[in-house]
Amino acid sequence: MTTPLSHSTARNGFEGSYLGSDSRISPRATLECKICWTPYDPAFGDETRQIEPGTAFLDLPADWTCPNCGGAKEQFMVLEDPGRGEEGILPASTPECADLVNRLVAEFRDINIGKMRDVPFRNKALSVEAVGFQPWEGHYVGILIAPWFMNLLLLPGPGEDWSADRTGTKALFHFPSGPYSFTHMSMRLTGPFKGCSLFSPMGDFESHEAAVAVARAAMAALFDPENREDTDRRETIRAQREAEVAAAEATIIEPPTPEAGNEADPENADSESAKVLDRRALFTGRAKESETDQ
Repeated sequence: MTTPLSHSTARNGFEGSYLGSDSRISPRATLECKICWTPYDPAFGDETRQIEPGTAFLDLPADWTCPNCGGAKEQFMVLEDPGRGEEGILPASTPECADLVNRLVAEFRDINIGKMRDVPFRNKALSVEAVGFQPWEGHYVGILIAPWFMNLLLLPGPGEDWSADRTGTKALFHFPSGPYSFTHMSMRLTGPFKGCSLFSPMGDFESHEAAVAVARAAMAALFDPENREDTDRRETIRAQREAEVAAAEATIIEPPTPEAGNEADPENADSESAKVLDRRALFTGRAKESETDQ
């Protein structure tokens, strides 16, 4: 394991100490006690406090201390943090966006270590992390990963007031890849926001890194016009069904004579339609004609 922050640097004012600032580290950060140099690695957790493997340092209980010397959590130093990357902890391009996202993440981290802790479908290999949040058409858009879901989220932008929107109402938002259905929600610290479910539950993800990679790919796909047909094939499916109905009605009037070796397969049409539907699985919040268009 490499040590980007040397011991000599740490002893000289302990630069790089966590100091309780969640914005300085990602859920994948490994930290080290500045007193006895005992590391905390999320991949292993802490058996002495029954902290499960996959628990981020940010998700440790407030009273957690160094299992070797009892040093305070706030005085741990960043040893390595593969979650920072070039785009930082939260690639939010404005302070307002970062503030909203930090509140969102903090609230879901409390839920993760609280009422969701013993839920069977909670994936213990995952942590709560925000991915790719950025301004978009007056709102903020990004993906939130939690051990039990991955959602595409919209947060209100400057001057927007969503407090009057009723919880559970749905609305369409149009991205370069197509229209997506979002459900209005609200939480105590975060306030109102809108969500589009991508994955739930999260049992198919073997690691947090895999979930982050999928989230980043989904954000890129969201703004790629080349994915438009793959995310919304309503017109294609409707036209195909209309053609099938017309062909069925025609056989009532004048039954066709199948050519040898080319007999009609009554199940083939349904099979092909299923394939088309399957290709729409990039996002699950697909457009619905009955919902309000934004």
